[in-house]
Amino acid sequence: MKSRNTLRNPIRVMLILTAFLVVAGIVISWDTDEFTLQTAVGQTNDTLETSEDFLHLERTNRAFINLVKRTRPAVVQITTKTERRRAEGRQRQQFSPEEEDLFRRFFGEPTPRRDLNPGPVRGIGSGVIVGDDGYILTNNHVIEGADEITVTLANQKEYTAKLIGRDAAGTRVSGTDLALLKIDAKGLPTLPFGDSDALEVGEWVIAIGTPLNFSQTVTRGIVSAKGRAGFSEIEYGDFIQTDAPINRGNSGGALINIRGELVGINTLIATGGMTLGNIGLGFAVPSKMAQQVLPQLIENGKVERAWLGITMKNVDSDLADERNLDTPRGAHVTAVGKDSPAEKGGIQPGDIIVEFNDETVRDMSHLQLLVGAAKIGKSADLTVLREGNQEKPLIVKLEKRTEEVIVKLNEEQQKSFAGLQVRNLTPEIAERYGYASDEKGVIIAEVERRSDAAQKGIRPGSLIQEMEWMPIDNLETYSRLAEQLTDDNKKQVLLYVKSPNGQGGGYVTIKVPASDR
Repeated sequence: MKSRNTLRNPIRVMLILTAFLVVAGIVISWDTDEFTLQTAVGQTNDTLETSEDFLHLERTNRAFINLVKRTRPAVVQITTKTERRRAEGRQRQQFSPEEEDLFRRFFGEPTPRRDLNPGPVRGIGSGVIVGDDGYILTNNHVIEGADEITVTLANQKEYTAKLIGRDAAGTRVSGTDLALLKIDAKGLPTLPFGDSDALEVGEWVIAIGTPLNFSQTVTRGIVSAKGRAGFSEIEYGDFIQTDAPINRGNSGGALINIRGELVGINTLIATGGMTLGNIGLGFAVPSKMAQQVLPQLIENGKVERAWLGITMKNVDSDLADERNLDTPRGAHVTAVGKDSPAEKGGIQPGDIIVEFNDETVRDMSHLQLLVGAAKIGKSADLTVLREGNQEKPLIVKLEKRTEEVIVKLNEEQQKSFAGLQVRNLTPEIAERYGYASDEKGVIIAEVERRSDAAQKGIRPGSLIQEMEWMPIDNLETYSRLAEQLTDDNKKQVLLYVKSPNGQGGGYVTIKVPASDR
């Protein structure tokens, strides 16, 4: 024990001496046997300002300052005034949950509330000058229903604005929620359009607008995600998601990249119902989409889009595995409208559309955007995957999307019953699946995955000719019987199903899930 302590003491002394020298700021150069004194705080201020790291930070800081100085004058404040008569009967207490959610998502128009003080309803939003002759892009929900629209420039000059056109959201032919205004001014500062497709997740972006009536507010963040969709009030959504702080009043303002280019129009925020303020989930309409609608807004005051005439859903992992796809991709066609462009072009229920005009289709939202941006009356080249995963090229002549054709398509679709979605048998469909021209029944357009019907081997293209021994002539008969079975709380149903292309048929009993009873 004594020998160990003898060895330890010199080590302790050396450690204490070394620590003392470090604390004192003394460094020993073993090569030169010299002592060098160092400052306890590292570099001096003079050294810091000339260090390479500091110079990089200074250049980055100055670059952002110059970027804001150059771009901020092209972003304006928009003030609206709406006479009280437009708000009558729509007090806050009468709003549905869906309407409340809409106001939480959109932040340019103030939420109507009970107010005993007579007078107009006022709103605040933002806009971007895209033409030096006075054209200004904003969101439609910022100016919708307004009797007066006032634009205030960065230099505080005010102009009365005229509504040129709008692409409203929340309708059967939902648009991008963009609107175009015009003021009587020349030589205005503008923002050039950037390539929103070239944006990368993680890239720096800047938002400029009028949040909470604080005009010319600048915030910075990154691109959090791209291609965001799923907002029910905006059907043509391909949003850029950003964490750059945006709040009520930022609607219609600019999202710019570090080059000073307009890459998005800030449109909505998601709050999760926790707050009306920013939680880092902001969404902007991509500049590419704004550029697509801008010419039509100038020329026609509205936007017309092409359509295929199908109902569809995304390809999930199960379907991708079944069809031997490397990843879930494309749009799965669940039904084809009668006399629609899709039917005329040969698209069938069960097809997976994987290409549209030589562009790979990511999902159903992407396909809708591609079709909507295509020329009405022009032919489009499609590639679909059929059963057996065979690629089949098709040519479809696109027609105009209208409220009437959408209503017609929706009316044709039968609600799923017992895992089956059906439609009327037409001569064209009968010929396609090899049925006689005088056959009766309803054609199966889709079979729900993991349903009892799927387990029993029922496939799209099969023909239902009887239900519970009752003959099925058409969709009306089928719907009536299905409704009756639902009312009777039937747990299973007997069908006579005929297979396509002369493969025979037979009776099959399938279970009716509780959700259909």
